[in-house]
Amino acid sequence: MAQNQLNKAANFINRELSWLRFNTRVLSEAQDVNNPLLERLKFIAIYRTNLDEFYMVRVAGLKRLYGAGITESGADRLTPKEQLEEIRTYLKKEKKKLEACFLEIKGELSKLGLHIKTYSEGDKKQKKELQEYFLNHLYPVVVPIAVDATHPFPHLNNLSYVLALKLQNLDNPNEIKFGMARISRMLPGFVRLDDTYFYTDSIVAEFTNELFPGFKVLSWTAFRVTRNADMEIEEEEADDFMALMTEGLKSRRKGEIIRLEISKTSDAELRNFIEQHVRVTPEDIYECEIPMNSNILWEVVGNKNFAKLTFPSYTSKVLPPLDSNVDIFSILDSQDILSFQPYESFDPVVNFIQSAAKDPDVFSIRMTLYRVGKNSPIVKALIEAAENGKQVTALVELKARFDEENNLHWARALESAGAHVIYGVPGLKVHAKIALVIKSIGRELREYVHLSTGNYNPSTAKIYTDISYMTSKKEFTQDATKFFHNLSGFSHKSKLGTLLSAPLQIKPKILELIENEAKMGSEGKIILKANSVVDTDVILALYKASCAGVKIDLIVRGICCLRPGIKGVSENIRVISIVGKYLEHARIYYFKHAEVPIYFASADLMPRNLERRVELMTPVFTEELANKLFGIIKVQSEDNMKAHELKSNGEYTKLSPKEGEKPLNSQKMLEELTSSLYSSLKREERAVKAKKLASRMFKES
Repeated sequence: MAQNQLNKAANFINRELSWLRFNTRVLSEAQDVNNPLLERLKFIAIYRTNLDEFYMVRVAGLKRLYGAGITESGADRLTPKEQLEEIRTYLKKEKKKLEACFLEIKGELSKLGLHIKTYSEGDKKQKKELQEYFLNHLYPVVVPIAVDATHPFPHLNNLSYVLALKLQNLDNPNEIKFGMARISRMLPGFVRLDDTYFYTDSIVAEFTNELFPGFKVLSWTAFRVTRNADMEIEEEEADDFMALMTEGLKSRRKGEIIRLEISKTSDAELRNFIEQHVRVTPEDIYECEIPMNSNILWEVVGNKNFAKLTFPSYTSKVLPPLDSNVDIFSILDSQDILSFQPYESFDPVVNFIQSAAKDPDVFSIRMTLYRVGKNSPIVKALIEAAENGKQVTALVELKARFDEENNLHWARALESAGAHVIYGVPGLKVHAKIALVIKSIGRELREYVHLSTGNYNPSTAKIYTDISYMTSKKEFTQDATKFFHNLSGFSHKSKLGTLLSAPLQIKPKILELIENEAKMGSEGKIILKANSVVDTDVILALYKASCAGVKIDLIVRGICCLRPGIKGVSENIRVISIVGKYLEHARIYYFKHAEVPIYFASADLMPRNLERRVELMTPVFTEELANKLFGIIKVQSEDNMKAHELKSNGEYTKLSPKEGEKPLNSQKMLEELTSSLYSSLKREERAVKAKKLASRMFKES
């Protein structure tokens, strides 16, 4: 089919609307009565957090485009104005489902003895305790704010939570004033009395008379503002990139207000007071009947007394040969290791860096750091290594959105310890996940490399699915050395030999692999597992392969702009999305007839990853490890419990077992497979049998 026929606007799904449907799939997990109640509440918290970020970045960006007069963006040809209208309509409709779901979960939890209440719903004894709590813990830190001719309306930080108050002067009942009570985000969202959680804002509201002596509170409502949080950094104009990022973080707090959320109130005057001072378009005002700050729900989800209302706990396994006392570098001298988190433990990766920091023969450690977490044992090991005189080079990506502040902290700590810190690459975001350790054994240098689809963050490694690969093979270690030389020098766009890097190599290679598979016609097979599929060139190549008869399975967690099932365009393409206990984060790309059929990558199939970031894609040569990767995507492509299938109209349908078909929850099955492998072998047998057994189990699953 001709390129111009494939490249019709109707053949593409809008990026933003596709993301909204992803978040709807998150909400569907909250609505699923088969999930434990606290897990359902957790999915509501995730849904709302996702939506906050979407508004701060994507909606803010669309508003900027609209303000600049841009009339077209994306392969679907929707204008920014049309996208904004679609987003608002979609969200206002879905808000009712969200609120109904929350109230249902809240009611079911109450039946089991776990209560979420306002102050007014407490009994006499509880109200007395709450009053004491207010006086001792809230009164000193809640800030009363008068708003009048001499007290201007204050600046509100992004996502700050405020009570608006309508006040009556007790000495002059005809005098009505408006004020606010600012509740610090450092305060808990609930005050817990046994297994009852009372909203902190309802307690503050009850005792605001204490904050405004001489005035009576006639009515109150809570509200929250969302600001544009997308920083634009002009790197070339900055001599000090760290100083520029610090200023950028400050400006984020002052970004344009793009959304107002307000609790339901019958007081028109009070609402008018808020809207007069918080100026947003009426379409971006959302009246809420559930908590605006969804992060507070984690306080309830973490109640240990009700652990039975969460998913059964699973402990990540350390599989052979990593479960032995043998030195990690000795193991890598003889074999490669490929693991799949969180089913397999991330501890060996931490051990890899910690051992390097302590090993007297190691003289160099080089790493890229994107999202490492607040108490990172890996960064602490790098600091220890630098303090011990080892050569430590760390690329700390200061442009990792919403982790900039944390990364600034670690960058300064590493520099103070004597490490060489690289603050990203001009014009590109470094998203590759790689670590290189260099040992000196006599006169010989030995190098070891770790490559991954995920971040060096032990906390997220327990809930994100990611591929982790360690090797000492020269073809990988030589490329790793060249990669780090490129980052610390000026040649960050040069090509590698075995590994593939973006922005120069990954996209052309993927397009080549798709085209080669298309030549095989109906014998061709492509399976792509990614977080997002957005890139127009990749989508058009997949359409051409589909027209040639290639069977294509896409496992796409989030955004998918490809529209499957269009006659004569994409009828050989199937798209599913898996949303469940773990966040699907691994990228695995399979091409049946390629010389090297399977790869894993840090890069999604998006223009930003393929063209504007430094990324890595790793070929897997070893048959056992390739079989393991293939087994993962094979199991996931057969999921009929947590998978949603994308239809040609852009909507998703949750799958369920067909008649005679066994239920298959891929995440649960991978837990069971890994546990079975771990427990079925006696310790002394594991080292011999595990490698072949793992390959066979995953290959034939």
